[in-house]
Amino acid sequence: MNMPNRPSGSSPEHTIELSRDPISPNSKKVYVGGKIHPDIRVPFREIKLAPTIIQNTAEDKPTEEPNDPVLAYDTSGPYTDPDVEIDVRKGLTPIRQQWILSRGDVEAYAGRTERPEDNGYKSAEQMADIERFNRTGRAIYRAKAGKNVSQLHYARQGIITPEMEYIAIRENQKRLTLMENLERETRLKGNSFGANLVNEITPEFVRDEVARGRAIIPANINHPETEPMIIGRNFLVKINANIGNSAVTSSIEEEVEKMVWATRWGADTVMDLSTGKNIHETREWIIRNSAVPIGTVPIYQALEKVDGKPEELTWEIYRDTLIEQAEQGVDYFTIHAGVLLRYVPMTAKRMTGIVSRGGAIMAKWCLAHHKENFLYTHFE
Repeated sequence: MNMPNRPSGSSPEHTIELSRDPISPNSKKVYVGGKIHPDIRVPFREIKLAPTIIQNTAEDKPTEEPNDPVLAYDTSGPYTDPDVEIDVRKGLTPIRQQWILSRGDVEAYAGRTERPEDNGYKSAEQMADIERFNRTGRAIYRAKAGKNVSQLHYARQGIITPEMEYIAIRENQKRLTLMENLERETRLKGNSFGANLVNEITPEFVRDEVARGRAIIPANINHPETEPMIIGRNFLVKINANIGNSAVTSSIEEEVEKMVWATRWGADTVMDLSTGKNIHETREWIIRNSAVPIGTVPIYQALEKVDGKPEELTWEIYRDTLIEQAEQGVDYFTIHAGVLLRYVPMTAKRMTGIVSRGGAIMAKWCLAHHKENFLYTHFE
């Protein structure tokens, strides 16, 4: 995403409008509560169905048989809840904040100092007109010494976190109710292709799948605004939306609106593939206003910090960029650790060469230094 300087005469007080129209007059946002963790509220979209027309004998008029509403997975966040007030400058409610703090394994700290090069500038003066997101009251967290704050760690400790119960309810979509219709269940069963498709997704099932390494929960402790979701073979298929800055026009409204629009129509995660100026600041606005996990390709921003010259990249610059983005709350990364020095010559005769931009960047670095990919040598 790319956020240019505000136009002359604008101010931080101007109104930012986002898409908040109802998705459909025949659907509404509803919430389901938890049992292990009663404070959780899992969002769904309740869709009204038209009645079934039953054709009787020729003499009789057709009759209507009502159908129960369908409960559907909803990625649109609070933007489609008419009872929630949205202020882009304040960000979304950090629904996971207390869950994170209650575990007692994180600590607030100052974090790294934001630098002009984070936004593609040489000096702080060049950033004077950028509208910053006000982080007042929003601490940056990290794990306490000797602690592990990943959902994988909790799962392997046998802990069912609020995130796991939230996911179980969300994935289940009240499937036990649907299974009461044996004919429908048999007709739609399909082929599992070896997947473990259980009749009911329970919090324990979620914990077990994560502990086994068959599923992941992308949930940065510095992105408490996210509505927990899971990616894994034995869960619902997920859709990732790639967004990026426009060379023609860009503003806070447009950048956040891209994310809102993507999630409104079903994106489970959003990945920012932006290059250019103001990457750091615009990403802050997106994360603070996103209810879905946000991903990035850190090599893109790292390249901006060395004026677009791949051969000048270093592990230290890349590592600093990773920390910068993790402190902001980025939930998942694309890291091109598989582009090895010995593989680069194999691409010479390929019709399409190297199609990955990040892969091409690292390939050029490997050839320039005749060294192994530093992302590979530092990968744990």
